[in-house]
Amino acid sequence: MTSPTETQPEAKAPRLSSAAALAIGGVVVCALIWGTTWYAITWQLGTVDPIASVVWRFGLAAIILFVACLVARLPIRLNPAQHLAAMGQGAFVFAVSYAFVYQSEQRIPSAIVAVIFAALAFLNLVLFRVAAKQKASSAAWGGASLGLVGVAVLSGSEVIAANMDARALIGVGMATLAVVSSAFGNYFSWRGQREGSPVLSSTAWAMAYGTGMLVIYGLATGVEWRIATTPGYLLSLLYLSVFGSVVAFAIYFWIARTRGYALASYISALTPPIAMLVSTLFEGARFGWPALVGLLLVLGGQVMLIRAPKISVV
Repeated sequence: MTSPTETQPEAKAPRLSSAAALAIGGVVVCALIWGTTWYAITWQLGTVDPIASVVWRFGLAAIILFVACLVARLPIRLNPAQHLAAMGQGAFVFAVSYAFVYQSEQRIPSAIVAVIFAALAFLNLVLFRVAAKQKASSAAWGGASLGLVGVAVLSGSEVIAANMDARALIGVGMATLAVVSSAFGNYFSWRGQREGSPVLSSTAWAMAYGTGMLVIYGLATGVEWRIATTPGYLLSLLYLSVFGSVVAFAIYFWIARTRGYALASYISALTPPIAMLVSTLFEGARFGWPALVGLLLVLGGQVMLIRAPKISVV
């Protein structure tokens, strides 16, 4: 039961501050993880078919999530409506989107893929406005816009320096399809939320569905089901499955359900600076003063999104 005092401003302020702090912490952790997964994915390219690598990654992640639910005695069963939502989420996020991500990184630098994914906040705002009749505030639109401009400035030198031949353009197209697919996956996750599906179990089912769909696709197209036994491949697979999938997606969808999909998707705008730092440390990349300007714009957009009023339904 709720007490009358809970409606008073004095009682709400600490709770809102705590929620905002948790959201900020979740965004930072998730961005740190996904900012390093771009580099980890490159450890898996060239030795194993990308479809097989995605299957191993999310298949293992789904198993871990199901076991975690069992150990924690969390509900695993979903009703038919919840299963349909998890199936749509799995198809668009864990099957189509990541299949295109792995394929695109074979053709273009991972930094460019990260830049393209910065459009996810925009796409979510547009899709939820059209499909779910959700009206975002001007602050939310402004924050997403500022973040996108910041990432473009931050990564502009990388895009200009890239050799945009036909192969690279195909990679850009694949990355664009991946981010559009992710937006639709977020919509199905929201549908699951509306149906009351738990975060962890619905994410586990979504990963399982996405993995199953890719297995069917791989069998139909003749994918070679092999796994590299090199330390680099196995370590990257473990990192991508446990941290890049289980931990990061659990945080992501928790933020999305509690603070909104626009804020959650802004994580994709924060990952490029981290990915570039990793590239500087491990690949010898160098970035100039535009990186600082872009980073400040990204952080400013993040503050605007966090402080934006909650999205309303028309």
